[in-house]
Amino acid sequence: MQIVVTLDCVDTEAQAGFWLAALAPLEYRRGFDGPPYLSLVGPAPAPTLLLQQVPESKQVKNRMHLDLDFGTEDLDTEIERLQQLGAQRISREQSEHGFRWIVVADPEGNEFCVFVPPTSVVPQA
Repeated sequence: MQIVVTLDCVDTEAQAGFWLAALAPLEYRRGFDGPPYLSLVGPAPAPTLLLQQVPESKQVKNRMHLDLDFGTEDLDTEIERLQQLGAQRISREQSEHGFRWIVVADPEGNEFCVFVPPTSVVPQA
């Protein structure tokens, strides 16, 4: 079984540059590239991020989004790194049930969260 998350975008090359840099700590690389698709693949069992070129820009809030745990407790430093790559911070730090997160958007406005899980949560293999 494979999970592929598809992200509509106007400029697949620019978005690939952003997402490869953003996901660098998770070791993603370019995969299949056949317009209108460009895939970014990480080490198994990470899901593939499929960039799909569409003619229209993002209009409303995403119904599904990525939540990324970069393995750091320092959300502000991670958000600063992503902003230097072209991300925009959307929210202040939020927390619930021990999780802490900040909502950001990629250069085309697609929202995603950078989060820190509670220290009592053990990652599943």
